[in-house]
Amino acid sequence: MKISEAIGSAARRLADAGVPAPAFDAELLLRHILGRDRAWVIAHRDDDMDEDGIRAFKAAVSRRASREPLQYIIGSQEFWGLDFAVTRDVLIPRPETELVVETVLEAIKDKAAPIVIDLCTGSGCIAVSIAKEHKGARVFATDISPMALETAIENSRRHGVSGSIRFMEGDLFGPLAELSIKGMVDVVASNPPYISEGDIAGLQPEVRDYEPRQALAAGPKGTEIQQRIIEAAPDFLKGGGLLVMEMGLCQAEALTQMLGRTGVFDCPKVLKDLAGIERVIVAKKR
Repeated sequence: MKISEAIGSAARRLADAGVPAPAFDAELLLRHILGRDRAWVIAHRDDDMDEDGIRAFKAAVSRRASREPLQYIIGSQEFWGLDFAVTRDVLIPRPETELVVETVLEAIKDKAAPIVIDLCTGSGCIAVSIAKEHKGARVFATDISPMALETAIENSRRHGVSGSIRFMEGDLFGPLAELSIKGMVDVVASNPPYISEGDIAGLQPEVRDYEPRQALAAGPKGTEIQQRIIEAAPDFLKGGGLLVMEMGLCQAEALTQMLGRTGVFDCPKVLKDLAGIERVIVAKKR
């Protein structure tokens, strides 16, 4: 079977399975199996594939046809211009979350040794990106999943910032209680679970059936984890420190009210992503 025939056949199978971008995914899977870039594949479209390659490619296509995310099959996802390892133990990093990183970096750009907390770190994409960009930052990253932390630690090593990040297992701020950083933190950042339990069933199969539910669902309202973060963050933030959180659709008003009830945050700012969706809420401690 020629490379062009393999891609065409795979694209048709993925289209029949309802995969949104079948031709793109088919080619990317083939490149992953062959370990080649797009230019090579284009130049060798008429080359024959060996039996081992065909077998491995068909297995990968079958996984994608079952709607397993492409990122889990190839084991990586680009974020902030960096290549992150991803497994089924972590949420797949998304472009919208780069807005969290951008906001944090702007807040700490003039600080020599800022302290940053990343809650629900998952793959470590936020923590690693911040540490990579700001060499003086001290980053503390927590996650309740030990498997997620293994992936995050691997990513910190991959990008040469393991010495700048302390990864700790536990629920939100819990692991940080043993440290002497209360009232000293410049930024608390998080992309927490923010989907309501009732909305999980309506998600696309790639998310609903494969991404870790613990990283998606927050509770009946969807704002339960964010509320806990809002209530606990003031103990760790210094005066003028920021809370930067990703949020779901139509959550800005509820989160603004939560922040107001603490009595310690200024009126928050709501930032929109490139699609014009309210994506990140930013609040400064008085």
